[in-house]
Amino acid sequence: MSQSDIKNHYQMVVIGSGPAGQKAAIQASKLGRDVAIIERSRELGGSCVHQGTIPSKTLRENALRVKNMRMNAEMASFELPEDLELATLITRLNDVLEAHDAYMRRQVSRNKVQLIHGHARFAENKVLEVTTVRGQKHLISADTIVIATGSRPRTPEHIAIDHEHVMDSDSILSMLYLPRSLTVLGGGVIASEYASIFQALGVKVTMVDKYPRPLGFLDDDLTSTFIAGFEGMGGTWMGDKNVTNAYWNGVDSVITEIEGEANVTSEKLLCAAGRMANVTELQIENAGLELNERGLIDVDENLETKVKGVFAAGDIIGPPSLASASMEQGRRAACNAVGIATGEMKQTIPTGIYSIPELSAVGLSENQARKEFGDIIVGIARFDEIARGQISGIEQGMLKIVCDYQGLRVLGVMIVGEGATELIHIGQMALLAKANVDIFVDSIFNFPTLAEAYRVAALHVISQRTIKGH
Repeated sequence: MSQSDIKNHYQMVVIGSGPAGQKAAIQASKLGRDVAIIERSRELGGSCVHQGTIPSKTLRENALRVKNMRMNAEMASFELPEDLELATLITRLNDVLEAHDAYMRRQVSRNKVQLIHGHARFAENKVLEVTTVRGQKHLISADTIVIATGSRPRTPEHIAIDHEHVMDSDSILSMLYLPRSLTVLGGGVIASEYASIFQALGVKVTMVDKYPRPLGFLDDDLTSTFIAGFEGMGGTWMGDKNVTNAYWNGVDSVITEIEGEANVTSEKLLCAAGRMANVTELQIENAGLELNERGLIDVDENLETKVKGVFAAGDIIGPPSLASASMEQGRRAACNAVGIATGEMKQTIPTGIYSIPELSAVGLSENQARKEFGDIIVGIARFDEIARGQISGIEQGMLKIVCDYQGLRVLGVMIVGEGATELIHIGQMALLAKANVDIFVDSIFNFPTLAEAYRVAALHVISQRTIKGH
């Protein structure tokens, strides 16, 4: 269909083509609904594809290669040249993005979803005014509207973002050259990923945050390993610090002023102070909606807003703010909108953090389990004691299994080290199946693999429950 085929009414209109929006539109179409998806950008996929996930993970792969080449100095002397263009470290990105965009367009077309490129705003409850790229305005009504416009960087008032010297998470990869030094404000997922990636590339990175530790929602052992790895590469972690100002000095540096501390000076600065719902131009108040105190849209268990027939999914509704979860939320929103029960969404969603080292977790952390259940048993396997870890040089890594006080029921799995985001799915399946920890001992793992760490950690649990007499 072409833009000229835009109709006045659809059974469902989805705003945004990111992970949540795309899956919502495709699911609704497969259920026989007449669907349109509105995307303001030329490309499909949203920030996840074009500013976040794919570009940053592409950079991470090359950062790992650089880190490994430096570690193997005996085999080859390696140094990155000065004034290296950042684009040379994000190789094949355009090829990957173009291939992904082409795939999504084929999928949208194959499922007969009308793709409308333009800016949408609510004119009233279930009526949208869409301004196309040619400036044409269309009023489109729908039985159901799914808001999936994602999120945008949150900018503190005292940080002067200029996207040239002081960046946010959307503009950080627009730098022409790899900087010599970088200050990262924040200790969350985005801050930790970029800080460790740039440090692995040889940039002098300083992380500053108001909290004592980065990634505070994770298990303490994981965050301790992350800090050790980051500082081991030469990075500096500054926790429990209050940043009062950050600005470009107009000459050669970004100055970060910290209460009670000396100023931190760097060539560039990344402000990663979280993200907020991307609804600036949507005029949701015309639909009877507003943002909550966290700057997000509230939804019920069916992902429906307080306005009947208007749903929301993805980053716009808040945590876990993962592409994987957003995809499932989009699918469920479409199913719920047409009256197909989806059941309760599983809460065993793995967290994947693509820092260096990689981190992933599913279920309860050790602290959470102790708070909820009191006495527990924890089994640990360290990668430097696993053959594959020794072979691959993955020394800063571990796998932890948290079990109940009897050492039987698996409550959570936490992993840090390369391969963590892949390995976590074994633990996820065990949690979903409500399996006992013995399943990891009864299973035969390929040798040598990092997956063997499950068996080693499980044996650690079993040895402790034997001592306790369970």
